[in-house]
Amino acid sequence: MSASFKINETTITQTIDALWLKNKGIELKIKRDDLLHPLINGNKWRKLKYNLAQMQTQNKTELLTFGGAFSNHIHACAAAGKLFNLTTHAVVRGPELDQSNPTIQFVKQCGMQLHVVNRIEYRLRNDPHYLKDLQARFPNAYILPEGGTNYFAVPGCAELAQSLPKHDYLVCPTGSGGTLAGLIEGSQVTTQVIGVAVLKQAKYLEEEVRKLSHKANTQTNWQLLCDFHDGGYGKFTPALWQFCQEMAKNHDLPLEPIYSGKMMYALWQLIKQDYFPAGSKIIAIHTGGLQGLDGLKYRGLI
Repeated sequence: MSASFKINETTITQTIDALWLKNKGIELKIKRDDLLHPLINGNKWRKLKYNLAQMQTQNKTELLTFGGAFSNHIHACAAAGKLFNLTTHAVVRGPELDQSNPTIQFVKQCGMQLHVVNRIEYRLRNDPHYLKDLQARFPNAYILPEGGTNYFAVPGCAELAQSLPKHDYLVCPTGSGGTLAGLIEGSQVTTQVIGVAVLKQAKYLEEEVRKLSHKANTQTNWQLLCDFHDGGYGKFTPALWQFCQEMAKNHDLPLEPIYSGKMMYALWQLIKQDYFPAGSKIIAIHTGGLQGLDGLKYRGLI
């Protein structure tokens, strides 16, 4: 790993102190990966870490990736570009770009070059022919998939699992499957790993996880819960947003309702339903993404 691509990876594990949890015999801790770095935090750094090393191995000097206009991933890649002095590009789903959007303003301040495409072209983002053409257009660029999930995203997330105190259950929000795959790879077979899907009809992600993690093919100590999407990706109910605000107020745990908020809300409900046996030690991963709150405020959604 290049000395130039490093950040301090020490973050706290916060215990949620609530009488009703004690009464149920449940220990709930939150791995505060949102505190990993002011700008490149959570699972975005975990997934970027070895991709940046691979970029260097391939002698590429630029980073090119994909995302929507409010993407945490684009935000993190732009911040990494500024921090490590890299040229960064993003193919952004259009057709237009709102220049007042706080995420877009931030990435432009970081020097990221934006290439706005229509939705039809954006759908080709994983198409091999399209990617080949893109590589020809940007010969110095290392191309990273949307969300940062690929084979090289897994070891950084596996290291996260290996760094945790003793636990029986490990829970994370799941959007593209990379974090869940890495946590399965890094966990003991005695740990139950649970992904909470944040998008609708997410069953297909189980196959993505199996492609990324050898252990996921042979072990049965993991599952993806698909019933807590709260309306679909980027959608949420007033009840979920109320829960996020209560967690911030009562437990000093800031959440956004797109990723970690959905996971915590699901976990809260499952604990109340006695899904976990008494005596269980649960760790939930706060995967960051709090920059998304600015976008939700900007759109008047919160």
